[in-house]
Amino acid sequence: MTEQQSGFPRRDAEGRILTLGDLLGVSLAGLVVGLLAVVLFDWAFASFGAGEFGRANGWLAVILPAWLYWEDFRAWEFGAARVVAVLVAGAVAVTAGLVVAGLAAGLPPLLSGGLGAAAFTVAYAVVWFPGVRWLARRTG
Repeated sequence: MTEQQSGFPRRDAEGRILTLGDLLGVSLAGLVVGLLAVVLFDWAFASFGAGEFGRANGWLAVILPAWLYWEDFRAWEFGAARVVAVLVAGAVAVTAGLVVAGLAAGLPPLLSGGLGAAAFTVAYAVVWFPGVRWLARRTG
């Protein structure tokens, strides 16, 4: 039986996040913090005359969710399951993010990139979480 670590997100003894809800909740919270940081920096630079507000790249908001995903990836033992799952989740997430950002191409980069980052964040979590578990069970 594996022992659960305390804290949020809830993790098992190996450090893997236990539920999809925890993964989505923490990654979306990280996305919001990232978006707020990008907006703050963009506003500060615009107020100093270093450009127009809204011209910062909203994709920068994906830094904290990507860090969380990296930590969950590292918690899985080395093997084909985690490598295949990360490649598939990454491809799906990048594609989803680019499609959403492309559909919002008429908006300022801060908004279109932020929407792309949000699509990336959700798509990655939804594919990675069940995918790595399913593959780990199949490969032993």
